[in-house]
Amino acid sequence: MKTRIITAVVALAVFIPILLIGHTPLLLLTVLLGLIAMGEILRMTHSLLVSFEALIAYVGVTALILPNSFWNFQVWKFHITSQNIVYTIAFLLLLRTVFSRSHFNFQDAGTLFIAMVYIGTGFHYFYMADQKGLAFLFYGMLLVWITDSMAYFCGRAFGQHKLAPTISPNKTWEGSLGGTILAVIIVAGLYIATGWLSESKLSIIICAILLSVGGQIGDLIESSLKRHFQVKDSGKILPGHGGILDRFDSMLVVMPMMAILGLLY
Repeated sequence: MKTRIITAVVALAVFIPILLIGHTPLLLLTVLLGLIAMGEILRMTHSLLVSFEALIAYVGVTALILPNSFWNFQVWKFHITSQNIVYTIAFLLLLRTVFSRSHFNFQDAGTLFIAMVYIGTGFHYFYMADQKGLAFLFYGMLLVWITDSMAYFCGRAFGQHKLAPTISPNKTWEGSLGGTILAVIIVAGLYIATGWLSESKLSIIICAILLSVGGQIGDLIESSLKRHFQVKDSGKILPGHGGILDRFDSMLVVMPMMAILGLLY
């Protein structure tokens, strides 16, 4: 517990100021987090951290994280866009299966590509939420943090029915429902009272419900991933907390959901 607290304090002392500064420092930090998370996937899949497929995955996740406007240019006759880069990455991964002498197959390519899109898109919209305004970024972050905390306490107090016993045996329906209800009351109530979001009261409440549920699904996705690869934590970069994927699993789902719900446009 002491290690977890110290790590959390140090991480927040670094993370929060960069969030407040935003722009280039936050973009660089976001890209770094994405690269570390991609490295965690490579380790879990027992892929070499320095290899052709790893390099391709790193380039792909970086391309996805960077703002779309960054890639809107032309080199000679080649029109460079994030979509074209993603397709090129997919092509190169598939090409690797042809010349790897069976050491890298179609399933390996699919795993890295899905991970690249999952991580890159999640961190892309994390940065875009900050660009929209701190109120939007903290709306998603607070929903994730409060849902997670309240679900833990409600689960400990009232939990009886397992939510996903084969994936995350400690989570319960009572904890999940309690976490969402309390997070919506706290976060939606705060934003409605302060007027920090230029959205209707009904929209703030509905989005809070969906994002709270989405965050819990993101947590279960990460649990399923670790269960599949038979690892306890995605990494060890955060002592007492695990890896970057362990800490940002819910965010990687919530931030794209915010864009789908129209909050970031």
